[in-house]
Amino acid sequence: MAEPRTVEDPADPRLADYTGLTDVQLRRRREPAEGLFIAEGEKVIRRALQAGYRMRSMMLTAKWADVMDDVIASVDAPVHLVAADLAEQVTGYHVHRGALASMQRAPLPEVADLLATARRADPSRTAALAGACDPDGLPARRIAVFEDLVDHANLGAAFRNAAALGVDAVLLTPRCADPLYRRAVKVSMGAVLQLPWTRLRSWPGDVGILREAGFTTAAFCLGEQSITLDELAARRPPRLALMFGTEGDGLTPQALATADVRVRIPMDAGVDSLNVAATSALAFYATRN
Repeated sequence: MAEPRTVEDPADPRLADYTGLTDVQLRRRREPAEGLFIAEGEKVIRRALQAGYRMRSMMLTAKWADVMDDVIASVDAPVHLVAADLAEQVTGYHVHRGALASMQRAPLPEVADLLATARRADPSRTAALAGACDPDGLPARRIAVFEDLVDHANLGAAFRNAAALGVDAVLLTPRCADPLYRRAVKVSMGAVLQLPWTRLRSWPGDVGILREAGFTTAAFCLGEQSITLDELAARRPPRLALMFGTEGDGLTPQALATADVRVRIPMDAGVDSLNVAATSALAFYATRN
């Protein structure tokens, strides 16, 4: 346990991990390069620790010190106490949750390894580290593949849906947003810290890994060739990969060409489609068994 220390200078190098959190382009480059991500708020910090991520440091406003007292006692990381206005100077926004932690990232697993160990034998047990292979895990039966989702809020919401509705793992294409970016973590309510995930190296070339593992790939798109979601659910494939594209354009033609089946959600009242978060929630619910 490290004794909390008051910091009064916004330029203090001890606060370097927390500078410019509103600069999306800066943080997208910096955080993966430095191997860190920011957990915001008491619940998310606790979930990150529960998932096995190591804390680098914590920055708290005074009124949150007592709330986080047990966390402070349990970690071997520096704790910086700051005034609310100083926290705003450092981060670039009003930190109304009053607690931020810099966490250490973990190496992402290979796709094949994740597919082989993503499902928990005991669903009540948190994996040793989300995003890493669980040695006690079972082969994944149902996964989500997100292609080129660049909006952090959409990605965070989709992760939350996947975790809530029993998806075993998530695969991201190379151009997807960072699920450990602060906004994605926040919108997901920490689900990105608990659900196994990794990033594909080649897309759609890596569909071959799914095919070799016995997955049926189902691409969500509009079109006459698409079956309904109910029809897909009725088929009950033993291993299922649900593929989702971007808000506007959907899945690319190259990704669609690799899919075993195309799927649509029937719409009424002249609406042609739902956003990716809503679509994924319906798909995960319908195929949950």
